[in-house]
Amino acid sequence: MSSIGMRVAGAYLRATARPRMTTPERARDRMNGPKASPTPTARIRRRHVVTGSEHGGFGVHTVTPRGREPRCTVVYLHGGAYISEITSHHWGFISRLADRGARVIAPIYGLAPQYTYRDAYPFVTQVYREAAEMPGPLTLMGDSSGGGLALGLAQTLRDLGDGIRQPDRLMLISPWLDLTIANPEVADVDDPWLVREGLVEAGRAWAAGDDPTDPRLSPLNGELAGLPAIGIHAGTRDLAYPDCELLRARAVAAGVPAELTVARGGLHVTPLLPVREGRTAAAKIAGEVCTLG
Repeated sequence: MSSIGMRVAGAYLRATARPRMTTPERARDRMNGPKASPTPTARIRRRHVVTGSEHGGFGVHTVTPRGREPRCTVVYLHGGAYISEITSHHWGFISRLADRGARVIAPIYGLAPQYTYRDAYPFVTQVYREAAEMPGPLTLMGDSSGGGLALGLAQTLRDLGDGIRQPDRLMLISPWLDLTIANPEVADVDDPWLVREGLVEAGRAWAAGDDPTDPRLSPLNGELAGLPAIGIHAGTRDLAYPDCELLRARAVAAGVPAELTVARGGLHVTPLLPVREGRTAAAKIAGEVCTLG
């Protein structure tokens, strides 16, 4: 049974966020509207050392523990259906990772409809290349759409064949694994937040006319053999949950260690939510990233 906080969060999201994506038209209005600022919050700047850089016109923020050397590195790709910017919830989660000794690198990739996956892949690959030169365990992590991009990036890195260091682990939080959301089991999920119709429209903009089932867009369709161990988090009231189960099963069948942590009654991106289950999941993830290798 989910906590009162989780149920309140679900009711709030059903009333506020869900209506903005219930139809393709509403999704287009949202993606064509103004984007929020990706600037790190004042709270994370007070608590940690935050530096910024730029690659090819896109920003990169690096968050490190204050007063001590990082023990590991996390490349974190934020969610937002490929149409919304990084939020205070993402920065709060990133802060938890830094509290446990992680250097967290957050690429601020361009959003649809102005930008597409064709812009994102070269950018995040270059950011990852630089992160791969840093000492200590290396985790590639993402939530929601960022989780899908993280898995697609991992598949790309595996296939480069140029000696690039591979991540020690993938950590995917409610990853959006199939732009078409074709899994029939999705119909049985009571997600108070996400709506398939709006998401598919956002995915169509991100694909920019290309086949949305291409593994770079829907990495659930890609080859999983040869990837590092995968940690997956999802909630049972999460539109991403059925595909997360499918990813775990396919990964194990391909010889890739994969663990799916399920929050019963949990919502989309539970580890980022300010509820009991979210804090527990975030602590678990933060405790793992610097203990790899």
